[in-house]
Amino acid sequence: MFKRNPRTWARAVLEFFYPRGGWYRAARYVIHRIRRLPDPAHRISRGIAAGVFVCFTPFFGLHFVTAVLIAWVIRGNILAALLATFVGNPLTFPFIAELSLDLGSRFLGMPMDMHLPQVVEAVGHALWDLWNNFLAIFTPRHAEWGGIQRLFHRVFLPYTVGGLMPGLGAAMIAYGLANPVITAYQKARIKRLKKRYEKRMAEQAIRAEAAAAAARSEGNGKGEVR
Repeated sequence: MFKRNPRTWARAVLEFFYPRGGWYRAARYVIHRIRRLPDPAHRISRGIAAGVFVCFTPFFGLHFVTAVLIAWVIRGNILAALLATFVGNPLTFPFIAELSLDLGSRFLGMPMDMHLPQVVEAVGHALWDLWNNFLAIFTPRHAEWGGIQRLFHRVFLPYTVGGLMPGLGAAMIAYGLANPVITAYQKARIKRLKKRYEKRMAEQAIRAEAAAAAARSEGNGKGEVR
């Protein structure tokens, strides 16, 4: 009766684009986890900056690994970096990709004709080349590299170059916003914990004094009876 049904592939894909409870609830959960990390505010903020920067890179599938490496290099909080990769999600990636490809194409002097549909098409051709080349090992097929080369030169390269500046800018903004907010939250939390501790100590002192008074009263009563 307590057996849980495993998620289907369709359910997993749906929750990737729309998490259970909605994006607002998911964002609040991430913010809550970041605020309660046991680390100084500047280290948490560095981790957030690393996670945000990674979202502007085309290393899809390796964002977690890249965020951990960058956070480790800049001495940021690794868990904060992982949580901050939430900034890159199906709602924001189309805008990030369009901006990065446009800037990278301009900088490299390439035609600015690679938009989201063309990117999806280029990825599909590259995956087909990979599959075809794998089959070519065991069959008379010929290896094809055109789709992979096009993906690298027209998508990966301009995306990488174009994502550097907005990625660094977003990371700096994230650090500048997160550091004072987390610092204030940690100070307020320490004050709340201190008040709770002092209140608990005062209550314990009152109970101890009441117990001592009761013991003295009981001792006096026994002395009078004697």
